[in-house]
Amino acid sequence: MKSTKTKYQAYIFDMDGVVVDSEPLHERAFLEVLEEIGYGRSHGIDFPAYYGKSDVIVWRDFISRHRPSQSLEELLARKEQKFAALLQQEQPIFNGLPELLAKLSPRAPLALASGSRHPTINAVLAMRGLRSFFRVVVSSEDVAHGKPAPDIFLRTAELLDFAPNECCVVEDSASGVDAALAAGMTVIAITNSLPAVKLSRATRVVETYAEIEQLLL
Repeated sequence: MKSTKTKYQAYIFDMDGVVVDSEPLHERAFLEVLEEIGYGRSHGIDFPAYYGKSDVIVWRDFISRHRPSQSLEELLARKEQKFAALLQQEQPIFNGLPELLAKLSPRAPLALASGSRHPTINAVLAMRGLRSFFRVVVSSEDVAHGKPAPDIFLRTAELLDFAPNECCVVEDSASGVDAALAAGMTVIAITNSLPAVKLSRATRVVETYAEIEQLLL
C-alpha cells in the first residue's frame, strides 16, 4: 500500500443518488415492470428502504414474497432496459457533480462503487464524459455481498492500491454510509435522497456539492 502524503489519497463515489438523480427513475422502472407482470398494486415494495442496495436484493425479496412466474434474470433485464430508456430521456446528472469531479480528479484518483449492475453503470457513465473521471469502477456484481456490507468499498480500495483509511467516500444512502464505515473509511453523506437524520452516522452530512468541495479541496 502507498504511504499517506495527504489526508485522503483517493475519493470513492457512489453512483445512484450521488452522481445521477436516479432513485426516482429506478422506482419508475420497477413499477413499470411490476405493472406489466400484474403486481402494480400488490407488490408491497418500500423503495426508499432499498436505497443503496442492488436490484438483485429488491427482486429476490419480491420473488420470495410473491413467487412470480418470471425468473430473477428476466426481471433484472426488463427493469434495466426500462431504466436505460428513462435515463436517456431524463439525463439527470446532478448539477455541480461534473464540476466537482473535474476539480478532484487532478489531485487524487477517483473511483465509482455502485450497487447497480454494470449495464446500468455503463449507461450513466456514457453521459457527460463521466467515465473519464474514474480510474476504477466497481459494481455489486463484482463482490460477494452488497451494501451495507463493506465488500464493495474494500474491493475498490484494493484496486486503487490504497488502505481503506486513506479513502474518502461520498454516499447518499444509509446502507452506503454503513458500508463505508464498516470498511474503515471516512464518509461524507449528501442529502439528495434521504434527510440528514437518516444519514447521521456519516462522518459529515452535507446538502450541496459546494460543501463537499470545501471539505475536500
